Formats: sequence, structure tokens, C-alpha cells
Amino acid sequence: MKTFIIAEAGVNHNGNLDLARKMIDAAKEAGVDCIKFQTFKAEALVSGKATKAEYQQKQTKNDESQLHMLQKLELSYDEFALLAQYCEERDISFLSTPFDFHSIEFLQTLNMKYWKIPSGEITNLPYLIKIAQTHMPIILSTGMSTIEEISDALKVLREYGCGEVTLLHCTTEYPAPYAEVNLRAMETLRKEFHVSVGYSDHTKGIEVPIAAVALGATVIEKHFTLDRQMEGPDHKASLEPDELKAMVNAIRNIEVALGSGEKKPSLSEIKNIPIVRKSIIASRHIVEGENFSEDNITTKRPGNGISPMRWFEVLGKVSKRSFQEDELIEI
Repeated sequence: MKTFIIAEAGVNHNGNLDLARKMIDAAKEAGVDCIKFQTFKAEALVSGKATKAEYQQKQTKNDESQLHMLQKLELSYDEFALLAQYCEERDISFLSTPFDFHSIEFLQTLNMKYWKIPSGEITNLPYLIKIAQTHMPIILSTGMSTIEEISDALKVLREYGCGEVTLLHCTTEYPAPYAEVNLRAMETLRKEFHVSVGYSDHTKGIEVPIAAVALGATVIEKHFTLDRQMEGPDHKASLEPDELKAMVNAIRNIEVALGSGEKKPSLSEIKNIPIVRKSIIASRHIVEGENFSEDNITTKRPGNGISPMRWFEVLGKVSKRSFQEDELIEI
């Protein structure tokens, strides 16, 4: 099954529409299925007293509030409408995560096919209800969450009529330490909730999302930026376009490599069977009427004669003709 790959532009456009368009171009070139933004009104998202996360403090001006930081990263609703239109022109799916009620209502006008709920909203009951009442499919990130919190969120979403839900395992740190990734939690989510699972990645590099696909992720989400050196909260933990493309290519290779699960010789292997397997052959000259024994037969390549698995069947039989050294034995 093809993995749905989301390039998370987030706020890495730095509040610049032209930069956001360039990110759409880069995501399309990388071969992802979807590019995702974040739609919010800063005043509706955070209070003036909200502090920045540690990683945000490191990547932005320490003397500004989280509210001021986010205000600089906003795009207007009109600009998001233009981005959705541009995605349609470039034949790439547009997606944006809403962070407030007005943004939910606005994004509904853009005909998105599903919602992406971020980890931070998984305990926001009014938000979950509002999303569920649209009856659309949902991709739900589960960073920072316990099994009980995920269960509670799913109950709310289903009670209020949501569509199909896919759970994304996630470690909400930027960048996420490898020792805290815990990819096996994807299988826990699959078994516990009987839903499709995926992975939202915040690690450096591309190894972990590739491994997630090998473990059965149906959705991969990965932050990307045009330049990690730009100022902003998420650039340092994001892939640059060439890395994003490498990740996509590797995931597509893994999808093919996973195969059907049936164990049998592949088409390309079949021609090699007689080349690399062995047959029972004469280890020296054998005269007609001589008994085959460990003194006059052995196993060597090629494998187009009697299989060595029939060794004991051949031992003791009488040679019906003479054989030269290295000649395939016949009985």
C-alpha cells in the first residue's frame, strides 16, 4: 500500500506568501502527496502570558512572547485560499491544521478532504467536537499523550460523528531524541484502537520515518524548510528540499521492498537457482557397476542435477554407467 506522505510546511514560510508558494513547489518536486500548513489567529491561539517552548526560545528572539512570535508567522485567510488554489494548480494536496474555531470554519470552505489534528489539541474537548461535527476523516497526532487520553479523544470524535480516524505516533520535541522515538508504539496504537496508524517525525534526518514505513506506517508527516538557517521556531528541526526528496524516494523503495509477505523464490531468483545450488556429482572416475559411496561422490555446483537433499537415497545404489570426475550423477 502506498504511504501518504505529508510535507509539513507549518509556519516555515515565516508569514510570507511568496515563500509559502516556493515551499509548495519544493514539496511537489520532492514527490510528496500533500503539503500541510497551520492556520490560526494568534490572539485566539495563545494568551499574552503564554511562554515559548525551550526549542522556540533557542530559535527565535528570547525577549518576545509566544503571542508576538506567532503573530509574525500568521498568514491571512485570503492568503490560505490562494495557497489552496496554487496547490490545485500544482496537483498536490493542500492541507492545513486549524488552531481555533474560526480557522476550522474557514478551512471548511477550501474543500479539504480530511483534518489533521495536532498533538496539542488532543485534550481540547470543544475543539474535538467542532472537528468531529464536520463528519470528515481525521489524522490525529498523539504526541505527549497517554493511551487513556487517546481513548478519550477517540470516544469524543466518534460520538460527534467524525469520519475514519488515523492515529499518528509522535514525539513532541524539536528535534526529538532518537532514544525517545519509541516506534514500536505504532503497533501498540494499532492493536489497542484497531485503526490505521502512521508517524509524525521530529527527529533529525530521514532514517526514522523510513523505518516507520517498514513497521507499517500508512501516513508519514515530516517538517521541511527551504533553508534551515532561516530564523523561526521550526527550521532547525526540518528537512531541506533535497533531504525531503531523498526521504520520499527511500520510502517508495521500502514500499516496493515490503512485498506480499509470501515466502517463495522471486522471479529474478529462479534463474539463479541452478547457478548457486549444488548437485550430487562424481568426485572421481566411477566405473559401471560400482556402488555410490562417500568415496566417489560429492556435492558441487551447478544445481541442475540430483539435489544433495537426496544424498542418502543415492548412497549405496549401483552405478548404471561410468561417470567422469565432476559429472552429474544419474540414478
